[in-house]
Amino acid sequence: MNLRAISLLRAAAASVVLVSFAAAPAGDREPAVVTPGTAGAPPSDAIVLFNGKDLSAWKSDDGSEPKWKVESGNMEVHGKSLMTRQEFGAIQLHLEWASPAEVKGEGQGRGNSGVYFQGRYEIQVLDSYQNKTYFNGQAASFYVHNAPLVNACRKPGEWQTYDIVFHPPKPGADGKVQPGSFTVLHNGVLVQDHIPVLGDASVSAKFTGATHTGPLMLQDHGNPVRYRNIWVRKLD
Repeated sequence: MNLRAISLLRAAAASVVLVSFAAAPAGDREPAVVTPGTAGAPPSDAIVLFNGKDLSAWKSDDGSEPKWKVESGNMEVHGKSLMTRQEFGAIQLHLEWASPAEVKGEGQGRGNSGVYFQGRYEIQVLDSYQNKTYFNGQAASFYVHNAPLVNACRKPGEWQTYDIVFHPPKPGADGKVQPGSFTVLHNGVLVQDHIPVLGDASVSAKFTGATHTGPLMLQDHGNPVRYRNIWVRKLD
């Protein structure tokens, strides 16, 4: 092969490399480095909402100081529902909860609480271990909308985990609400698989339109449910 042919081949190869780089998706960037947590600790980019010591990240749902009991690294429902002082849009949430070890009541009266996203959309907390209730009201349901794929509840008094990815509905340019979604793992088991969150009309008449951000809320439903190790990662 002569020198001219070699030069042409090199030029062609260089042009292929340039085309490959030019074809990379717009906005493509190197992912940020995040250090995973160990032994239940949150990852390095998480916002810790409860570290077992105090309720500084929370307020009562009426704006007053929270009255929930904090002891032995957990907080226990007591009085009004709690809301985060900070508001969030799309997030990954991790929390751990336990229903009372002493079983009292049945159905919705047993270990009832809930985690609300933007104060609107509830993933149910309930003692659903050998406890019958309506399917879309049991533990890990998108309350009154979607039953969980399976019942992954542990026994009363045992600690349970929720790992939830939430994308909120968003107001579109045309005035219509663009659906969001829930993906939920209960004790490491997938129970809600990218379930649509359709917006205000599917929640309550008191809400008007979708909102970009809102607080997390932990519900007081009159049962002494405990929570610990709560953190979020912002996804937008």
